[in-house]
Amino acid sequence: MPLLGSTMTSSPAANGQLKYDISSSSSSNGNGVHAKINQRMAVSNGTPAAGDCNGTGSMAKSSEDKEEDRSARQSLIILAAIFFTSLFAMIYVYAMFPELDESEKQYIKVPFDIEDAKQLGRVLDRYKDLYYLEVMSGVVLVYIFLQTFAIPGSLFLSILSGFLYNFPVALTLVCFCSALGATLCYLLSQLVGRRVVKHYFPEKARVWAQQVDKHREDLLSYMLFLRMTPFLPNWFINLVAPVIGVPLYPFALGTFLGVAPPSFIAIQAGKTLYKMTSSSDAFSWGSVTLLAVFSVCSLVPVIFKRYFKSKID
Repeated sequence: MPLLGSTMTSSPAANGQLKYDISSSSSSNGNGVHAKINQRMAVSNGTPAAGDCNGTGSMAKSSEDKEEDRSARQSLIILAAIFFTSLFAMIYVYAMFPELDESEKQYIKVPFDIEDAKQLGRVLDRYKDLYYLEVMSGVVLVYIFLQTFAIPGSLFLSILSGFLYNFPVALTLVCFCSALGATLCYLLSQLVGRRVVKHYFPEKARVWAQQVDKHREDLLSYMLFLRMTPFLPNWFINLVAPVIGVPLYPFALGTFLGVAPPSFIAIQAGKTLYKMTSSSDAFSWGSVTLLAVFSVCSLVPVIFKRYFKSKID
């Protein structure tokens, strides 16, 4: 028991013990004792107290949320900047196009139905012999632009390619544009979409990633299957693939090879463009059967692989 006017100080221990500073003194008039006790946690190893942990954790979480919000906004700004830059590039290509009659200029636009494709095909067919590279460059750039930003209309450009060019050229052009445009869309989604999707749809992103992990050894075959079948739209595959962890190589190769069968049908339909009344005319029961056969063939390697693996096990 310390005497009045005395001071007791205990030094901090090495491993987080309490340090006490106890001061007591008599008051000037002798009517009482004023005692002041200060208790501190001396932590030599730098570990904060429990209250500090909770406070620090809340601050860190708040900081992470703010950083995530800012990152999502920055991603959207980057996407808008890339889109408008590409749009200005398309306007420049249009400005460099051969001189057109006033009656023809109204048809130089992205085809969103079969009538647009007919009118655009009629105009381009007049100029493709004298301005072969210019016309082809325009078709290629527009096709890639639509694929990159997941804008509808690429089906009609596939039909139009079949109308303008012979089959080998048209098929190569469509497969190349589809693969390149899808790859650019993939990269944009990886840059922007990953942050946006994981910010606004974190649970869905986790579930999608788990599904990819189940088929990771056979991603190329599954990419081929998805491209050949109408179960998922191509724009959806392009946007979601990087978010759920599909590597670029099987994505790009699977796209280039997988779009060939449906493109084959669209290009063949382009040979009779003027007889078509809607895009559905391109797909008959025969063409649907052909797509089904190709789709099953894309899964044959997976079936055999699992069969032999089960035999070995």
